[in-house]
Amino acid sequence: YSPVLEEDGKPAGVIAIVVETTERVLAERRNREEFQRLQNLFSQAPTFMAMLSGPEHRVDLVNPEYQKLIGHRNIEGMTIGDALPEVVGQGFVALLDRVFASGEAVKRSSERVLLRWKDNGPLEERFLDFVYQPIRNEHGKVTNIFVQGSDVTERVRGEIHQKLLINELNHRVKNTLASIQSIVTQTLRGVQTNDEASKAISARIIALSRAHNVLTNENWDGADLGTMVEDALSAFQPAGRDAFRISGPTLRVGPHAALSIALALHELATNATKYGSLTSPTGTVDLSWAVAPDGTFQLVWREDGGPAVEPSDRKGFGSRLILQVLPKELQGTAEIDFRSSGVVFTLTSTLDAVSDRPALSRG
Repeated sequence: YSPVLEEDGKPAGVIAIVVETTERVLAERRNREEFQRLQNLFSQAPTFMAMLSGPEHRVDLVNPEYQKLIGHRNIEGMTIGDALPEVVGQGFVALLDRVFASGEAVKRSSERVLLRWKDNGPLEERFLDFVYQPIRNEHGKVTNIFVQGSDVTERVRGEIHQKLLINELNHRVKNTLASIQSIVTQTLRGVQTNDEASKAISARIIALSRAHNVLTNENWDGADLGTMVEDALSAFQPAGRDAFRISGPTLRVGPHAALSIALALHELATNATKYGSLTSPTGTVDLSWAVAPDGTFQLVWREDGGPAVEPSDRKGFGSRLILQVLPKELQGTAEIDFRSSGVVFTLTSTLDAVSDRPALSRG
């Protein structure tokens, strides 16, 4: 509005100039609504996002997922180097510099990063899929970098765990096949007929399978010795009576030791059934183990109530297994005593060996 004056300076009227701005106002309203919609999408996005400006990579905007990733630190307005100093030496700021200078986007998959979630706290390992996307102005110059990605730590750790499991399975299958091959080869050397060989091989492989079942139930993280012993000897238990007297402290043995001991017990029980105390309706076997204060492990198999057993000149697979293979596998010694009351077998090793732990040097 502008007044119109007469010659004497008195107001004679008013000039009203009106410009219709409806389209501009509506456009501004639409822009504000669109900006608010984009902000809502940004804040509700399931992936982490951030907008960085300028060559120093100043943080203009981050969404809740990005804040969660960095331990809920308030970093808006700060340069990325000041906001996240722990990533500078890991090459991420240099990567941002490259994107800003070249104008070319960079993508990374399963990238390892160490982040500090708490002040003076430890660095936490995370794995990220992310992209650094340059943003250009109307003149084609890079002004911002848009950061978007996902925390894929659980996925990567799952893949690593799966790879370890496959490698471990491959190792165990190879060991099992080697054990079966040894059982078959050694058994065939000490038998006279095909029928005898078939029965001996089948029984030994079943004994190996029983030990595998116990270890599988424990995820191959070792086994309770008492549980493994009972399972290994269950097939030899005479009907109607308890021929085995088992005693010893609760003790977990490693997978390697469990298989070795299970096969040895199978051989001892087989011999007791054929020639020793278990041929008698009143014969018994006392099986015990103990761990001394110095870490010495000892397992004793003692037969009683059977016929007198004389040592044989024939050394078959069973004898070699319990007197040579077993002590070698468990880094110990083994001896068998043919007493008039029955066979006594003694295995002496160490707690480290039966636990499948490397022996520690002492000094």
